[in-house]
Amino acid sequence: QVQLVESGGGLVQPGGSLRLSCAASTNIFSINTMGWYRQAPGKERELVAAITSTGSTNYADSVSGRFTISRDNAKNTVYLQMNSLKPEDTAVYYCHAVTGWGRFESHYWGQGTQVTVSS
Repeated sequence: QVQLVESGGGLVQPGGSLRLSCAASTNIFSINTMGWYRQAPGKERELVAAITSTGSTNYADSVSGRFTISRDNAKNTVYLQMNSLKPEDTAVYYCHAVTGWGRFESHYWGQGTQVTVSS
């Protein structure tokens, strides 16, 4: 079992920045991929950014160039640096982790943290 605890959400003005943190309860070397998803009211949950155990990253087109995902293996923590925030970035952001492979693959979710971009 992997527990994920997010922090860093809040209210920010358009053009502002926030950094989200996701602390894992286990050594993240054992986690294949960690990522951030978001879900806005009335919309489906969508992938924002992900990072593999080797450091490869991918981003949604809507955040590419503005958001940066990174991981600190020593702290078992993944970060999402969000710059140039827009009102459409408003959502609940969830940390996600994948362990194992094939039929042994497991998915874990954090409880979510609210990000609101508004003037």
